[in-house]
Amino acid sequence: MNPNKALWEKGDFTRIAQSMRESGEALVKSLGITKGLKVLDLGCGDGTTALPEARLGADVLGVDIAKNLVEAGNKRAKEMGLTNCKFQEGDASGLHELKDQSFDLVVSIFGAMFAPKPFDVAKEMVRVARPSGRIVMGNWIPNDPTLVAQILKISSSYSPPPPEGFISPMTWGIESNVIERFGAAGVPKEKISFARDTYVFNFPSAPSKLVDEFAKYYGPTMNAFEAAEKNGRAGDLKKELDVLFLNQNKSKGKDTTSIPATFLRVTVAR
Repeated sequence: MNPNKALWEKGDFTRIAQSMRESGEALVKSLGITKGLKVLDLGCGDGTTALPEARLGADVLGVDIAKNLVEAGNKRAKEMGLTNCKFQEGDASGLHELKDQSFDLVVSIFGAMFAPKPFDVAKEMVRVARPSGRIVMGNWIPNDPTLVAQILKISSSYSPPPPEGFISPMTWGIESNVIERFGAAGVPKEKISFARDTYVFNFPSAPSKLVDEFAKYYGPTMNAFEAAEKNGRAGDLKKELDVLFLNQNKSKGKDTTSIPATFLRVTVAR
């Protein structure tokens, strides 16, 4: 089995995605979506950005590598009565089932960055975007002091070393890498713009409870806990994450969580 597919089917990312809905909607509102726009939402999960795009009138195709998330997305679209949004399985490194130049907007918010072949990912996003279209990515930033970069950094310190040839998804958060990857796909750097943006994780319970959700349902953190358990260090990992989430929580109440995380927003004009 594709190890990336196994990673994202391992837990239940819908549980984490619930804390990401508000920022997903806010981000989509900034994309200038109009009725009838053809949108590809790549690495879409269960539709945190795809469904708000459809609510604004776009014709949306959500593509994700995880079968369980595709099923969850289609279920959510049906429950919302959104006939202009459908989800299907696919790999961001090879979108063979999608035709050239078929989308006005390609969106990937913390999705395609996790696919293992970044140059192929850039090439495919460029291929399926129309010449007058746009690509918008949201990518976590390596060594950033905010939440997600720190979760992944802490988790990796408890995990076995990655296989030879592994390219960290966090490399998508480095501007020069983004320029190089899209450059190899034929996009000049003048057509690529960057901005630092903020995504907020909102959760209706204490920060330690959100840590529990990551431990039970978020593939990379689940793997870290499994590795830590074997070394008798699961308690240490939990403690480190509890401190991280507590220190970053901006909520005024003890029993609610609101944690901002910085990301790199990439816009590519075709």
